[in-house]
Amino acid sequence: MTDEPQVRRVSRRGLLAMCDRLDGRPGRATYVGGECLFEAPMEAVRVIPPFPLAHQAAYEERVETGPLRDLLLAPRTVALVAVRLGGYGAAVYRDEEPIAIRNGTRFVKNRNRKGGSSSGRFARRRGEQARDLHDRAAELVAEVIGPHAAHVDHLILAGDRLALQAVTERSRLLQSLLSLQIPLAIDVPGDPRRATFEGLAREVWSSEVMRIAGPPDPV
Repeated sequence: MTDEPQVRRVSRRGLLAMCDRLDGRPGRATYVGGECLFEAPMEAVRVIPPFPLAHQAAYEERVETGPLRDLLLAPRTVALVAVRLGGYGAAVYRDEEPIAIRNGTRFVKNRNRKGGSSSGRFARRRGEQARDLHDRAAELVAEVIGPHAAHVDHLILAGDRLALQAVTERSRLLQSLLSLQIPLAIDVPGDPRRATFEGLAREVWSSEVMRIAGPPDPV
């Protein structure tokens, strides 16, 4: 029984090193549907880059990594907004470096052990806490992303789906940037801290790599 190929997230630095190793080798390179497949003797990898890859072509005699390298090295600005019950934050990254970060905390209770009128009061209080969190998050988005909005190339929304929807409804800025949203899955803890957002830059620029054959993936 053959093990299924595993998908790993590989940093931009690691993927560029892989491109250096494969480029120009006899084989094939196929770019289609926003992905690329590199096939060389004894080695084959499928790559899903973090940013939209419009290039479509098939190279039949050699591995051509140029289009992927160009995508990874192109200057770009990415805005990230994360909202969870325990907190929220926003960051702007330029070429894998954070240039603006702010976060806030606002605890929202998620359960009540009593029933009756106590349950009703709990529900009202929880609703007030959630609305306060959403209002504060929308204000923070304007303060952090607003000064850089004209230069944003991509937007990433992470965290609780309903909370993000509520914040977006309160933020004209986020609504204006939704056309730039990319579906990148970012894991954010319940109480995101500044260090969390600083560490996410590497994750944002990482690619999904499926090694079909050959040596281990770079990191």
